[in-house]
Amino acid sequence: MTVLFEFRGELAALGAALIWAIASIVYTQMGRAISPTLLNLAKGLIAIALLLVTLLVQNQLFPAVAWSDMSWLLLSGAVGVGFGDTAYFQALQDIGPRRTLVLESLSPPLTALLALVFLQEWLPPLAWLGIVLTITGVVWVVLERLTEQQKQHTFWRRGVICGLLAALGQASGAVLSRSALAGSDINPLWSTLVRLVAGCLVLLVWLAIRKVSPSELKALKVPKNAGILVLAAFFSTYLGIWFQQIALKYAVAGVAQSLSATSPLFVLPIAALTGDRVSWRALFGVLLALAGIWLLFGRG
Repeated sequence: MTVLFEFRGELAALGAALIWAIASIVYTQMGRAISPTLLNLAKGLIAIALLLVTLLVQNQLFPAVAWSDMSWLLLSGAVGVGFGDTAYFQALQDIGPRRTLVLESLSPPLTALLALVFLQEWLPPLAWLGIVLTITGVVWVVLERLTEQQKQHTFWRRGVICGLLAALGQASGAVLSRSALAGSDINPLWSTLVRLVAGCLVLLVWLAIRKVSPSELKALKVPKNAGILVLAAFFSTYLGIWFQQIALKYAVAGVAQSLSATSPLFVLPIAALTGDRVSWRALFGVLLALAGIWLLFGRG
């Protein structure tokens, strides 16, 4: 139990990665009927409701928080949730979950670089090696499924751009959250609520400017779609972002983001269960990434 407590930040990041691996498949299916912006807003509002209930039960809805920390969290939500998640949903539609997750693997090195510049968070050499190995393994696994024909998809260029923007948004949001959470007593659950509120406000403004089509709203009212969205929001947003905030509070930003980026590894068993063949190359990528994770756990 002592070891689990010591690495609670890293374990929370791995839990978030597993949740997001499953959610990426669900959101890809739902995104065929609902726009990325509206889908992001809907799952965010559902998660906000769940978080409000939880915090009310815990009597922690109105904690005393410094305005500077609140500002960082609001900015983190606007960038990471409002901007980054919407770009992520668009990439899922254009290039699919596996390719989108390849680009998301750029988030950890971006996070580490931004944390180094703005937070002066230095990582030891073994941790940097662990980041490199983890990302290499993730990329190796997902690229194994790419073909030249897939690269010629009509929306490939837009999907790649959105995937890159999503990685940048996630990295920036992570560092902004870290600046508020590190060295403070802020409840990660409460910080998740603040980030989601900020992100949803950005999305509401954007949807008011763009105007939502009746067909998009109609798709949300279908009972089956609504039920799936509630479940997906509970796991991917309510639990996923909560786990991410715990990771950012108890592990340095570069390590937390690196472990959170291992979602493609968890897609492999899902693929095997659905009848897809898992190659030796893919298995080697898993082992490579696991070696990187081991180095991250043994940092310092």
